[in-house]
Amino acid sequence: MPKGMDVMKRGRHKIVVGFVACVLGIGVISLGGQGLNGVSAVGNENVYEGLEAFTNVLAIVQKNYVEEVGTQKLMEGAINGMLNALDPHSAYLTPDLYKELQVDTEGSFGGLGIEITLRDGVLTVVAPIEDTPAARAGIKAGDQIIKIEGELTKDMSLIEAVKKMRGPKGSKVQISIRREGVPRFIDLTLTREVIKVQSVRARTLEKGYGYVRVVQFQDRTSTDLEAALRRLTQENGKLEGLILDLRNNPGGLLSQAVKVSDLFLDSGLIVYTEGRLDSQKQKYFAHAGGYTDVPIVVLVNGGSASASEIVAGALQDHGRAVVLGTQTFGKGSVQTILPLENGAALRLTTAMYYTPSGRSIQVTGISPDITLDNVAPSQVAARERREIREGNLRGHLNNKTQEAPPDRKEGERLEEMADPVEEEQPLKPEEQIKEGELGKDPQLDRALQLLKSWRVFKTTVAAAAGSGK
Repeated sequence: MPKGMDVMKRGRHKIVVGFVACVLGIGVISLGGQGLNGVSAVGNENVYEGLEAFTNVLAIVQKNYVEEVGTQKLMEGAINGMLNALDPHSAYLTPDLYKELQVDTEGSFGGLGIEITLRDGVLTVVAPIEDTPAARAGIKAGDQIIKIEGELTKDMSLIEAVKKMRGPKGSKVQISIRREGVPRFIDLTLTREVIKVQSVRARTLEKGYGYVRVVQFQDRTSTDLEAALRRLTQENGKLEGLILDLRNNPGGLLSQAVKVSDLFLDSGLIVYTEGRLDSQKQKYFAHAGGYTDVPIVVLVNGGSASASEIVAGALQDHGRAVVLGTQTFGKGSVQTILPLENGAALRLTTAMYYTPSGRSIQVTGISPDITLDNVAPSQVAARERREIREGNLRGHLNNKTQEAPPDRKEGERLEEMADPVEEEQPLKPEEQIKEGELGKDPQLDRALQLLKSWRVFKTTVAAAAGSGK
């Protein structure tokens, strides 16, 4: 709004950590592998009374509605309504969508390259994917998609929106977006492309210092990352430091988050999950080997979610890395894919995951060791207005281990949108931020400085880990 959370198959049901949003050109459902014990329906009078009321309503609608409507459409609508009432990440997948989404983690299919979510009932862009039609058209985080092919998106589900914007390479789709500070809708006609996402990109910044960007946790991410680290080691003889860039990484496969973390840890807990059933209570541990002696700085921001937060949280809790950037998204829930007999499936939230020290990431996210914005001072307020986190999503689950911030009321949101906002001014060339480019990426520059002074700084890191911060 995915193939297995990886190969930990224990039955026909699949566990997912999932992405935070629907991705037009990537995909967001990570299928996976642990069986979910069957749970029988509670056979009490309240259930039967509810079912009787439902069948009565179904019959009345079919008999009296202004137009003839099929039973399947009504049933799917009822199922969607039930799941939408739970949380933002539970959903019903029709057979076509289920088949389509199973290939998403392979990183290639037709689309626009937009990560989207529902914020206060409005279809909202989390982030455009770099080097895609959406990014080249200038779509920004926080943009609201008001129309798709002339149809209003109000009350449109994420899955419906994805279906409308996906399509074969070369075909066109018209969308209208609303941007804060811009008085009129922005109408765009985008040409769909086959979005191929290379999940790992790596290069040497300076002799001895490597940079690795993980765009998304796909089924080959850990393998590709290990290969990239070997290349960096060969190029440099020895790595004196590594920057692991997880900014704007929406997540993906839980198993890949575990394997990526395991590359940098030699022992200890990486992440654990807690749910109502025993089968939903799992612990994942690190093993000896890998790149456990290379100093690491992990870059994160508000677009770092789910699997990204698992990696950042694990390395932070073990005192293995310095986390630098801004507060992460805060998606700490696990989704399980439950196939149905008709070829459809349910994506159901079944557990919460926790960092090794017992922190729940839900809503609160990961707090960086060093907070550093990556925008020009004149753009900070505009970025904060556009940025979306788990706590902004309607119906999100609260963090039971901490006091969660109060939900924003719909009236407050509408009032805020009605207020005149000064249009965001374009940056001068010398002010523009280019992530991943030394000299134009303040977070990357600071990370490299930290690595160069690591022998001094690692004492501070160890002290912070010992105090549980």
